[in-house]
Amino acid sequence: MTHWFKVILLYLLPHHSLSRIVQWNARCRHFPLRKSITRWFIRHYNVDMSEALEPDPEAYPDFNSFFTRALRPEARPIVQNVGHICCPADSTISKIGDIQGTQIFQAKGHTYSLVDLLGGSEERAQPFAGGRFATTYLSPGDYRRVHMPLSGQLVETVYIPGRLFSVAPDYTESVPRLFARNERVACVFQTEVGLMAVVLVGAIFVGSIETVWAGEITPPQGKDIKIVNYTTDDSIIQLKCGEEFGRFNMGGSTVIVLFGPGSVNWQTGLGPETRVQVGQALGRVQ
Repeated sequence: MTHWFKVILLYLLPHHSLSRIVQWNARCRHFPLRKSITRWFIRHYNVDMSEALEPDPEAYPDFNSFFTRALRPEARPIVQNVGHICCPADSTISKIGDIQGTQIFQAKGHTYSLVDLLGGSEERAQPFAGGRFATTYLSPGDYRRVHMPLSGQLVETVYIPGRLFSVAPDYTESVPRLFARNERVACVFQTEVGLMAVVLVGAIFVGSIETVWAGEITPPQGKDIKIVNYTTDDSIIQLKCGEEFGRFNMGGSTVIVLFGPGSVNWQTGLGPETRVQVGQALGRVQ
């Protein structure tokens, strides 16, 4: 009963307004409780500050700077074996497997449409139909930066407006089509095995989603899908496997990686609730 009350309450909350309030406070450099909140956060989520490029929590000018802190390069070694797919984020695997036609498994009988996830374009979704997907959940205590699963050249980014439901496991099991309803940014890359999509899914209290080439994409949130093409000679962006390409500011979040059919195989032994880190092998190209 308590769980369903929380789900119903989540439907009623003003997702974007609450997230903007959290964003403002997280970036306020004169927030009176910042240091106390940071110390509590480190204790509560067992944050290992020895991995941070700046290990002193009081050196960060605001809470969001601490939340999105960089790590020492040696803290997350990138798998060097040729043909491996790197994990894009410190996270917990939610689901990993095959895309059934154009349907992706969410949880407990819930699926969502590949077409909806990628902004309603059948043309954009078609290369991934029947392919493979990996969904990873970043808890608030996880490292917040997202890295390239495989070297590639950026084709386009697609901002898709939506709600900001929580993406914590309890809610993915209860809110139908959650990932295709939340605000998100889909980044499509051309790789050695064809197209790859990395979808950054926002959630309640996620202050913003940003990429290294465009900065903050949201906020401000909008009502229309926004597509930016990067295939002209003066806009080419190439990123290597393991290189940072985006981040979430505040909140729990989700990263979904998509590949086309016959392109990759996932590592054996990976499944729901498996803990993974940036740079470790998720699979390999076929």
